[in-house]
Amino acid sequence: MKHFLTTEHWSQSSLQEMVDFARSLKKHKFQPLLKEKSVALLFFNPSLRTRTSFELGVHQLGGQVVVLQPGKDAWPIEFELGSVMDGEAEEHISEVAQVLSAYCDMIAVRAFPKFHNWQDDRQDKLITALANYASVPVINMETITHPCQELAHVMALQEQLGDLQGKKYVLTWTYHPKPLNTAVANSSLLIATKFGMDVTLLCPTEEYLLDPHYMQLGQSYSQAHGQELTVTHDIDTAYEGADVVYAKSWGALPYFGQWEKEKPIRDQYKHFMVDEAKMAKTNNALFSHCLPLRRNIKATDGVVDSENCIAIQEAENRLHVQKSIMNTLMNKV
Repeated sequence: MKHFLTTEHWSQSSLQEMVDFARSLKKHKFQPLLKEKSVALLFFNPSLRTRTSFELGVHQLGGQVVVLQPGKDAWPIEFELGSVMDGEAEEHISEVAQVLSAYCDMIAVRAFPKFHNWQDDRQDKLITALANYASVPVINMETITHPCQELAHVMALQEQLGDLQGKKYVLTWTYHPKPLNTAVANSSLLIATKFGMDVTLLCPTEEYLLDPHYMQLGQSYSQAHGQELTVTHDIDTAYEGADVVYAKSWGALPYFGQWEKEKPIRDQYKHFMVDEAKMAKTNNALFSHCLPLRRNIKATDGVVDSENCIAIQEAENRLHVQKSIMNTLMNKV
């Protein structure tokens, strides 16, 4: 049995196989690949694209889905081993994972960091514990990485550009009124470097660099393709000649959980918003974002509504790649 927790654990060729099969599923949506199978979806955080695409995806493959929201329509859950459960949690992840494994053929979970302590959150304890106790495959619907979004992103880029090797890819920090999870930034860095793109990380200051684990993996993947991961704080340098611009906001890790201290810093960088002037410096670059996107905060209407924006195409691809992932875990691994 193999889980789909992060693309770190999967080779480029295996990921490409899933993307290729997703392309065929895009043409032929309804296939009985999960006939008489059931999938439990655990949502600890809100969702629009993820819930819709997973529910429809299971249905289109002939399976059944159960959606649970712990703390709302299911009991609150404890994840720490050896904990004294005298708080809100009513049951432990050990029992939850084993019971759901007895009922269902696959489990998927969406759980953001608690935003208290990055050294704790970076361990991704929730999904790791679930995977350890489950006897069925587990899928990451977004924790501190977002591997399903990664494949949807790569699929959209390949549909537009073909071979991605050597294409200049800019991952740019953008302003947002509040700091957000680094999951999509971590993931876009991983997948772009793993597929051989010439990746530039653009952020306001060194305080906005991603966790060293992902920076080091990105550098390693880049070197394996004869590339080098570039970090810059200069907007003009980053955009110059870019083939892809991917925008995302994330919080500065040194201020993780101390957002009021970070606010006056991030408020200085509203000009990082993606606009027509910046895109004009590129090589007629594609623009994308994982969505939801705050217009005229992260990117202007002109950029979002342009023919070069593939955010909707990427969002649609979530449905197809997730079906491919589920098929891989159930029928091929």
